Amino acid sequence: MGSKKPQPRELDKIRFSIGAKLITIISIIVVISLGSITALVSWLVQTDLRITAEENNFETNRRSAMEAEDALKNIRSSSRVLIQNLTTMGAPQNIIRESIDFFFDENPQIAAIFYTAGGDEQLLVNAQFFSSRDIEENLAASFFGSRRASFARAVRGETLLQNATPHFKRSLLAMYFPWQTGGVGGVLFSSDNINNNFGFGINQTYMLNTDGDILAHADFSFVRNETNIADLDFIRAIFETSNQSRQQLIETNFGVSKSEFDAINKGIIGAVFNRVKNFLQPVISRISALLAGINDKPNEKTNDGKVLQFVAFTKLDTAGAVIITSIEYDKVFQGIIATTRRNIYLTIAVLCISIIFIWFFSKTISIPLKSLAEAAKGIEGGKFNVDLESRSRDEIGVLNNSFKKMCSALHIFGRFTNKEIAVKAMRGEIKPGGLPKHGTVFFSDIRDFTAKSENFTKQFGSGASDKIVFWLNEYFTQMVECVEKTNGVVDKFIGDAVMAHWGTAYTDGSPRKDAFNCVKAALMMRKALYYMNAKRKKGDHANPMIRIGCGINSGIVTAGQLGSDMRMEYTVIGDPVNLASRIEALTKPLGVDILISEDTWNLVGDKFITEEMPSVTVKGKERPVRIFAVVNFYGELKGPQSLNEVRSLLGIEPPNIDDVDVNADEKKYKIGEDSKK
Repeated sequence: MGSKKPQPRELDKIRFSIGAKLITIISIIVVISLGSITALVSWLVQTDLRITAEENNFETNRRSAMEAEDALKNIRSSSRVLIQNLTTMGAPQNIIRESIDFFFDENPQIAAIFYTAGGDEQLLVNAQFFSSRDIEENLAASFFGSRRASFARAVRGETLLQNATPHFKRSLLAMYFPWQTGGVGGVLFSSDNINNNFGFGINQTYMLNTDGDILAHADFSFVRNETNIADLDFIRAIFETSNQSRQQLIETNFGVSKSEFDAINKGIIGAVFNRVKNFLQPVISRISALLAGINDKPNEKTNDGKVLQFVAFTKLDTAGAVIITSIEYDKVFQGIIATTRRNIYLTIAVLCISIIFIWFFSKTISIPLKSLAEAAKGIEGGKFNVDLESRSRDEIGVLNNSFKKMCSALHIFGRFTNKEIAVKAMRGEIKPGGLPKHGTVFFSDIRDFTAKSENFTKQFGSGASDKIVFWLNEYFTQMVECVEKTNGVVDKFIGDAVMAHWGTAYTDGSPRKDAFNCVKAALMMRKALYYMNAKRKKGDHANPMIRIGCGINSGIVTAGQLGSDMRMEYTVIGDPVNLASRIEALTKPLGVDILISEDTWNLVGDKFITEEMPSVTVKGKERPVRIFAVVNFYGELKGPQSLNEVRSLLGIEPPNIDDVDVNADEKKYKIGEDSKK
């Protein structure tokens, strides 16, 4: 039993391991470096990209308008030339027929021509056009017959364009134009060429008539369903403005893509990051947009489905048609967003790989350091003999080797001083200065040591020193073990004497328990010496028999670190210490091996079989001191039960107290009443 060990301090606990710190640092470096590069590239590119996109959109619109204008003018001009020729020439019918056939051969996109001349209505049909598209020719007559209102407007001087697709289920347009005074002409033609010129890229180009009907569009469903968008705000603004062409950024839901653009090339990162992508997609999309600098307004669709679009328009001279080209604002930056996303996924990939490498690399540092930390804790706990292995030749390997040398030095040093006291001082449990402690002090001495030492010299000469030291060390090893097993502290070795104490540096909780442990240690020493002597051969000059005397006293002592700045030791001083030493000196004349004072007997006398010896008057004491010889544990059936049995067991001759001359060895003691003589 001993005092409780201190709990680990907060500084001893690892909050952030080296691996975690390395991972954090590298993660920050990777994120900042790649993130900065991505942001810088996005910021530098996005302005130029926007300008280029606007220019391309406007140029696409202008080019589409020119091609549409040329196509419409050519169709109207060719039709008017044919009508003019037919109404003015007096040629035979076969020549007229050949002229008509030649016209349709040269203009295969024209399906039919309708005109009035001199009150008569004429319909010219391109039979090849209808047969190649599996359209009934009579649909042309029915179509023109249902467009009387349009002809009436053309008579008043308007040139009109209309969507004929719903009537024929094919992509056809109808143009009406005035012809001579009171006459009108109409042409039915395919819009495929115009649609082809509009293209099918991210720019959407379409054509409207003055009524807002969609005449041509990449999405054929708008044309087939006779979609009218005249009610859209930006269409009304186009019709109302006096500008022939212009481009502006507007918010509308017309022409919005029906499917999400997948900007991520799955082959770049691979299937490993599919799960990561699905989890991080919303966050990354937002970060990508921010990095790309796309924001005066949000890119994503609003609640009513509107998105920002660049819209360019050009009004045609023919029939008042309008060519509109648009591109969604966020699609302008699809490439940069896709690149940003790839960079983010690349950052995640690099980060994950870095974390894996750093984690394993940190093990090469943290594991040896943990071993060093455990060794340091062991040293703090008094375990100086530690085993450290390091195969590395870096700074940690050097530190390991230095630490091993330090541990070896501490292990050797611990044998020259009291290791337990040193450990407690290292922990801060023992402070400089003295404290009053209720302790029990122990002294022991080898009987006739001087004579035995002289005998060593006689027998072994110059080798006597080694022999006697070996003999004493074997004895001290046994005695120290008895002290430490009972939670005592070996104070010092004084030649052949041992000084120890209980209840000072350590305590079992009460002076009674500490005193019991001290007496128990003395009985353990008796037993250990008995077996040591039993193994010794009679007449062995290198290993003679050992008999000791033990003196024990209890009381208030001053315990603390005494010495100088150069050397200090933990010890106890005070009158109880002196009395214990003096009691030990009485064991020889009284013929006993263990003597305890009255103060110790008052604490544990009920635990041991004792016999009271004559009282001793000690100089400095006002009254005689009662002392008791310890026989055995109370209730212990094995071993001696009386002092005579102890003397018989240890080979001690019973003394005649009346004949003992105490003053022959120590002038400070007087035994009983005889001390007055």
